[in-house]
Amino acid sequence: MLPTAARLTRNQDFRLVVRRGRRAGRPRLVVHVLRPDQYRARVSEAQPEAQANTAPTRDSTPSTRVGFVVSKAVGVAVVRHRVARRLRHLMRDRLADLPAGTLVVVRALPPAADASSRELGSDIDAALKKLRVRYLDGPDSG
Repeated sequence: MLPTAARLTRNQDFRLVVRRGRRAGRPRLVVHVLRPDQYRARVSEAQPEAQANTAPTRDSTPSTRVGFVVSKAVGVAVVRHRVARRLRHLMRDRLADLPAGTLVVVRALPPAADASSRELGSDIDAALKKLRVRYLDGPDSG
């Protein structure tokens, strides 16, 4: 399970990431990413109350947050929940590899319903690599 601080829950945050972030499509999912340097500038110019979008932690470093979109097109409720659980588990293992403050939305496509965790994981890795946000060997390689 993802820690509470790592969850993207507000509709405005999802909208911000999907509209302003970069995306990489794979056969079974689409990953949207908004780096902290991209949204901090927009938030500070827009409105002061929107600064809650940065979700600072106790040490005032913004946490990396992840949200998931699994629509009815993926399947019935049981299938959607299975896909969402798999995606949550896979992203939990990758949180430490993402720069602090990064916002991520993972949108499952209908083929995700029949995919294994390994296939979903490889799609996530390929999308993060394409977007150049994942630290592979350390912070300097991302």
